[in-house]
Amino acid sequence: MNKLFCLAAVAALSLGTVAVQAADVTFAVGQSGESTMVYRLGTQFDFGTLRQYDRGRLTGYWDAGYTYWQGDDSSSNHSLSFSPVFVYEFAGDTLKPYVEAGIGLAAFSSTELEDNDLGSSFQFEDRLGFGLRFAGQEVGLRAAHYSNAGLKQPNDGAEAYTLHYRLSF
Repeated sequence: MNKLFCLAAVAALSLGTVAVQAADVTFAVGQSGESTMVYRLGTQFDFGTLRQYDRGRLTGYWDAGYTYWQGDDSSSNHSLSFSPVFVYEFAGDTLKPYVEAGIGLAAFSSTELEDNDLGSSFQFEDRLGFGLRFAGQEVGLRAAHYSNAGLKQPNDGAEAYTLHYRLSF
């Protein structure tokens, strides 16, 4: 089942990238709240400038991603997520600092992650991040929290803290 889930994730990301020419790609690595290694591959589709200000602009993007949560044989997990993300990008010539926030949906291959019982495979994904944009690239830090919002018990939830690199095409 895990291998099928992984193959479906890679296929979905590949098709999404081919279908839309203006897609960006993000690679992330980090740790969970309980020190499990986390690896993420995502694709983003900008929805452009929402509001222009003197000191920056409000933008956003749709984010679809596959995350591998590396544990021992019994505690590894895979997740697919999809989120709208809102970004405030500060004005700058070559370096543009930004902050971002988003709330989306995620599906995990198992309800067990580390010592946590997620309660269901369906989870909400809350994220906060910041970083720098430059020359069609981006480097930043991101924190994501996964929870089923009490729809099913138990609802232990999980966190991931990652360093990411985004490349625009």
